[in-house]
Amino acid sequence: MIYLDNNATTKVDERVLDAMMPYFKEEYANPSSMYNFSKKASNALKEARGVLKDFLNAKDEKEIIFTSCGSESANTAIKGVLNYNKSKKHIITTKVEHPCVLNLYQTLEKQGYKVDYIGVNSNGDLDLEQLEAAITPDTALVSVMWANNETGVIFPIKKISEIIKSKSPDTKFFVDAVQAAGKIPLDVQGNGIDLLGISGHKFHAPKGVGALYINSKTLITPLIVGGHQERGKRAGTENVPYIVGMSKAAELATDGLKYELTEVKRLRDKLEKNILKNIYNSRLNTGVSNRVPNTTNIGFEYVEGELILLHMSDLGICASSGSACTSGSLEPSHVLRAMNVPFTAIHGSIRFSLSRFTTEKEIDYVCEKMPEIIEKITAISPYQEELAALKAHK
Repeated sequence: MIYLDNNATTKVDERVLDAMMPYFKEEYANPSSMYNFSKKASNALKEARGVLKDFLNAKDEKEIIFTSCGSESANTAIKGVLNYNKSKKHIITTKVEHPCVLNLYQTLEKQGYKVDYIGVNSNGDLDLEQLEAAITPDTALVSVMWANNETGVIFPIKKISEIIKSKSPDTKFFVDAVQAAGKIPLDVQGNGIDLLGISGHKFHAPKGVGALYINSKTLITPLIVGGHQERGKRAGTENVPYIVGMSKAAELATDGLKYELTEVKRLRDKLEKNILKNIYNSRLNTGVSNRVPNTTNIGFEYVEGELILLHMSDLGICASSGSACTSGSLEPSHVLRAMNVPFTAIHGSIRFSLSRFTTEKEIDYVCEKMPEIIEKITAISPYQEELAALKAHK
């Protein structure tokens, strides 16, 4: 099995699992309890908070809140800011956000908020002029992802923050960094970020744990109300084993960042160049845009993506036609639609996403098999004339 769908989820690193195990077995106490037995669990939370503070370059470990996932982090940040300051009714996001942000904004729109959805160009780059023009003193919040989950395109977060603060200093800035964590350096202070969410299962921690950075100057109304946990910002007994696992994964990601930016990128580029060279009806959907090093999104014209994925699966290759959260939909990707990817390629677009566990041998195998897969599918395509014209043009 060759796994090239790491933007959907990642393999749990064995070292992460080893760090977690004592908190399932020996150190299972509730970290909020008063007796001595709970101290190791309580100290583990404190240490993990410190690791995540360094991972994000936050100012204080008190700015780190543990959550269950990226979606909860996004909902806590967005609803928390808006519910705390109900006087402002204008919010901004992009057309290519993850469903956990985009669907929430669409719900808020039905509740009376005025929403601006900022567009992207054909390479997936954000329209900064449109963003700047949209910001007003009534803008409560701007939400922009750091790296796109389907294309890997990186948005200029520092520049966006500067635009926001110059137009409306009181407007809060939330960044969905789920697909950036572990792939590129994260710096909340240096980039002027007010709130930022990550999810452990995107960088080799288990599913079911995430974190939310809230800078000390940003006040929110909690999404989950109950006990005193997480300084009153997120009630519920902390998931100690998983939090410990995420902090270990963050340490490993920091240590492995150079490898990610060099070797993982090299393997991604090798796969990408080979496919584009040897499959005449392939196109790189993101063009020359700056991307995280593990992701490529390639369109295959006049073929169906689902059929490609089935043939790949038969050969033991796992990839995706878009976000895992929308994989059950027959609609073409909202991200690729926003980029105006041609209709001839949008339904045949495949996302390949690598990790530090991806090997050269695996990439060589995929490079060998992909031309065979596409040739088999194009042979039964009803668009033979169009394919012949495309082949002649190439």
